[in-house]
Amino acid sequence: MPLISLTTDFGDLYPAAMKAVILGINPAVQIVDITHSIRQAGIREGAFALYSLVRYFPQGTVHIGVVDPGVGTSRRALAIKAGCGGEEQFFVGPDNGLLIPAARSLGEIEVYEITNPELMLKSGVSATFHGRDIFAPAGAHLSKGTPIEAVGPRISDFVDLDFENFGIDGPFIIGEVIFADNFGNVITNIPEEVVLKFSSFGSQIEINSRRISFVQTYGFVGEKEPLALIGSHRFLEIAVNKGNAARQFGLKSGDQVVVKTV
Repeated sequence: MPLISLTTDFGDLYPAAMKAVILGINPAVQIVDITHSIRQAGIREGAFALYSLVRYFPQGTVHIGVVDPGVGTSRRALAIKAGCGGEEQFFVGPDNGLLIPAARSLGEIEVYEITNPELMLKSGVSATFHGRDIFAPAGAHLSKGTPIEAVGPRISDFVDLDFENFGIDGPFIIGEVIFADNFGNVITNIPEEVVLKFSSFGSQIEINSRRISFVQTYGFVGEKEPLALIGSHRFLEIAVNKGNAARQFGLKSGDQVVVKTV
């Protein structure tokens, strides 16, 4: 069964229009909602949501991502083939970096600009809803086996996005928040291997000058106590056991995080 995932900042209503278009083109497809609760225009948050989950989807999956503050402008529409050796997955969305970390995590990528009007909504393309009018139909056609080369020309000058823009300065690791989940857990862009070079589980670390325990999971500290751990996404995570770290630490997407070993 063909599979399409959806990741947007649309909230209610608008995802249903995308699904209606997809099912009108490919009634046999299964649609999986990754999330429609990305912060409005939160490109890095949407990119992380995709990045953290794509490895669990089967080959051939088409991921449609729409966090698109540049809709209707000169920004391009993209389709990407990622992976190799028969294990490819596909990505469809705006050229703003949203799709790139997830696609690259699967291996080699080929990036194409969507220009073929035959793969867009037949009734016309609006200036404000490319999720429905371009990305949904293009993704649906890919899920039916349309070759990615049919969408338009291959390009190399796409907008890039890289989570790993952290730095090391002596005992300090300087990174940033890339996502805060519904539990208030704060995910940074500092990878597991970097953290473990500086600290071991059971030690203390300082995060933004606040000392907390670095442990393996939430229950290793008392209720309402803060902690740091390596999350399932393999990045450093700041949490509060049965609490909300985003509120307690005053952190949101894009904020700087300074980690110091103690």
